[in-house]
Amino acid sequence: MNDNTSPVALILGGTGRTGSLLADTLAGRGITPRTAARSGADVRFDWDDPATHSGALAGVDRLYLVTPTLRLSYAAQVAAFLDLAEAAGVRHVTYLSVYNADQAPAGVDIAAVEADLASRPGITHAVLRSAWVMQNFADDHLPVIDRVLTAPSAGGREAFVDAADIAAVAAETLLAPEAHTGVTYALTGPQALTFREVTDTIAAVSGRPVSYHDIDQEAWITDLLTAGIPADFAVMMRWLTGAIIDGNGATPSDDIEKVTGRPSTAFGEFARRNAHIWAAS
Repeated sequence: MNDNTSPVALILGGTGRTGSLLADTLAGRGITPRTAARSGADVRFDWDDPATHSGALAGVDRLYLVTPTLRLSYAAQVAAFLDLAEAAGVRHVTYLSVYNADQAPAGVDIAAVEADLASRPGITHAVLRSAWVMQNFADDHLPVIDRVLTAPSAGGREAFVDAADIAAVAAETLLAPEAHTGVTYALTGPQALTFREVTDTIAAVSGRPVSYHDIDQEAWITDLLTAGIPADFAVMMRWLTGAIIDGNGATPSDDIEKVTGRPSTAFGEFARRNAHIWAAS
């Protein structure tokens, strides 16, 4: 524990889209957040450098688990870290997973980490299965370039979720682990939208014309690989976009409201909040 004897939560991905928001929330509600990342966080943490793991866990009793993002096989690496976490005194883990994690293709270790957590009697856990985050459209993940958003979807729908809502749910699970033990939450926005509906909303709030180009999935993946993304990440994107194309994208859930007491954020609200980004781009 820290000098104030308040609980300490280690937040992996602590400089990321959910981690930084989670840290701010916990700091105001009686838990000491300790952000962890390769740089810019309270402590340095690198999945590929085990020497950074023990120090990050010192005095920690709860953990926000974000697994390596640019690879597919990491279950053994995460299991070793969880062994270390248990030995260090961690008694609860909230895991940021992916919507439909149980349908991930062979070789993608998302569901394997969920199963590992469920097999550990010494710790409680909560699983947050997140839909695509709305922030993808406001940063360099799915950028609007020359007033065009390009991504494969074949007209499929996704219930995009605000990262702030994910952080809000994560905070509740870390503040009161006993109330969320063994629960899996589907975190989505209130509407399942097509990409064209997304661009229509962006255009309306930014005052600039924005169109949607529904590119062939394999052509899009090839472009990503040419741009230098790792092959493992391309596999993930093929699966995630394939779910939307096949009509299996995230569908609206009320889990965010159940946990936080307020409705999930609509894309229109998120877009108005970020209109300046698209207006200036």
